[in-house]
Amino acid sequence: MTQARTLGELRATGYKSRSVKQELRENLIKKLKAKEEVFPGIIGFDDTVLPDIQRAVLSRHSILLLGLRGQAKTRIARLLVNLLDEYMPVVSGSELNDDPLAPISRYSIDLIAEKGDDTPIDWVHRDDRYVEKLATPDVSVADLIGDVDPIKAATLKLTYADERVIHFGLVPRAHRGLFVINELPDLQARIQVSLFNILQEGDIQIRGFKLRLPLDIQFLFTANPEDYTNRGSIITPLKDRIQSQILTHYPKTIETAKAITKQEADLVESQSDMVEVDDLLNTMLEQLAFAARESEYIDEKSGVSARLSITALENLISTAERRSLINGDKKTAARITDFWGVVPAITGKVELVYEGEQEGAYGVAMKLLSQSIKTSFLEHFPNPDDVEASGKSDSDPYGIIRAYFSGGNVVELLNDASNKDYHDTLDGVAGLRQIVTSTFHDRKLGKEETYLYMELVLQGLAEMEVLNKETMQNSLSFRDILADMFGEGDLY
Repeated sequence: MTQARTLGELRATGYKSRSVKQELRENLIKKLKAKEEVFPGIIGFDDTVLPDIQRAVLSRHSILLLGLRGQAKTRIARLLVNLLDEYMPVVSGSELNDDPLAPISRYSIDLIAEKGDDTPIDWVHRDDRYVEKLATPDVSVADLIGDVDPIKAATLKLTYADERVIHFGLVPRAHRGLFVINELPDLQARIQVSLFNILQEGDIQIRGFKLRLPLDIQFLFTANPEDYTNRGSIITPLKDRIQSQILTHYPKTIETAKAITKQEADLVESQSDMVEVDDLLNTMLEQLAFAARESEYIDEKSGVSARLSITALENLISTAERRSLINGDKKTAARITDFWGVVPAITGKVELVYEGEQEGAYGVAMKLLSQSIKTSFLEHFPNPDDVEASGKSDSDPYGIIRAYFSGGNVVELLNDASNKDYHDTLDGVAGLRQIVTSTFHDRKLGKEETYLYMELVLQGLAEMEVLNKETMQNSLSFRDILADMFGEGDLY
């Protein structure tokens, strides 16, 4: 549409007014018919959350997204902007994005009465039709709805009986757009009451003014079930007025979680060039997050955000990058030992229950890492316990490794070891390469991939208590578990 500059030109184009909910509905219909992606970048919700949102938009409903932290609620809300028209005509100078054909503010009504078809028109981009507010206990009715402005009254020499002294809040300024309130339960009950009329009747009242503003707004709210039940609540009359409540969730599969992490990780190009991350490590990161959501040490009601995996991957790569820079290696591959640098990304993103507090955040993080290592080890290699149960020592795939450590050998993996030292250390363990090549006999592993699986065997045997692993400040030490039991470990 040609961007008309006056009301007369706008009428000549045949422009017709429509509500924002109707606008969203019609543009969604066009996208669905054209098989276009409606919510780009949202992964894992194709069969659950997104169809529910589309149904709500088609029904012209206000929406409540209910889910734990890190479930893309705010991102979905922001993507709804893409369903608006690219540009929207407004009366020039209007505070409330007044529709030139259906003005609601005193300013625009008076201006059109004065200038008629010569009334100037501006065009607002859809990105400017989005208003977002984080609900906090200090939010006031004046912030959301508006209040009398004494300075405006004095400047314009108006009495408080004149509606022109009103300073409009965020909600009226979102007229003909999207208004999002994040963490709705944190909004005080008396403030939630101020939203009643807007949601049901579409109007507002300010300081007793006989004022009716038929606001046209698409409301979207987000809430955390934990907040909903403990820290705050959505009062029943307000909840009743929100027409569609949609439940979000965490990724249901490891593959979905990996796709989200890969998409969201903020990496520098030089990091990607320097550090290679095997898919095994990506899987282990997600297994760690899945384990955290089920851990007895972590409050499941609080949730474990997808940001844990994202920041963990960033830290993993940065740990390998730092190691490479220190040793002068031009390229390197991430290792399991690099997970020591991931711990800070875990400890700050989990809410511990009493048992977790007793273990400490670092202890819980290490337990999660141990669980992830054990899971990956058993997915790829035989269970040592099954071998022992069979009683056939001659068929033990770990026999050579056991003999190597029972002979008094100790293996130390330095966190910051160079590529050469890392390779030499693993190559020095008898039987380690052999079990990897025999396990993957039908698949050709790359050089770094082979060493990664060799380390996984070492780490996995320690988690299965075949070997003893001691975590020191800058290294991991592996030795025969019986040697430590009998005090012989001190000899090596």
